[in-house]
Amino acid sequence: MLTSNCSFLGDLQEPFRWIADVTVMDAFESGVLDLPNFYFTGDDYRYRFELDAKRRFIQALREQFNSGVKYKSCVLKWDTVIEQKTNELCRFLTGKAKSLDFVVPALKLFREDNSELQAKILELTHSEAKQLGNGKSTLCHLHRNAKSRNLSGSPNVLKKLAQSEATRLYR
Repeated sequence: MLTSNCSFLGDLQEPFRWIADVTVMDAFESGVLDLPNFYFTGDDYRYRFELDAKRRFIQALREQFNSGVKYKSCVLKWDTVIEQKTNELCRFLTGKAKSLDFVVPALKLFREDNSELQAKILELTHSEAKQLGNGKSTLCHLHRNAKSRNLSGSPNVLKKLAQSEATRLYR
């Protein structure tokens, strides 16, 4: 009986697995996790997290599950949506509901970076940055973040870079 329950739970989590997948990608891109945070154990051939990295990742996962999503004309946390969907499925399986509406809220991913902008930042020279009104320290910060694929920065700086590229294309 336990085996079938575990299998059922695995099936139930599948529509929401992307939340953890996105959190993993975000954690690596933001620097919450990095390869040195893992170590290989030869005894069971697995990679393990360092304790601090595990704590940071769990916090990032907690924040993702607590983020709001529009669902049925209100904003709910993901963990609440999952709980509601589980209850709906239970009511259907026990015969308390005649139908099952297992529609999951639409996935919305927001990304501020792209590979073109990353390449543009990495190719940006000091004189070009100066023409855009950016100093040496801003350029250094942008280069460091672009190398780690974290294109966070001042929205004004990123906007200037995007506009300068668009201007260059239309000359």
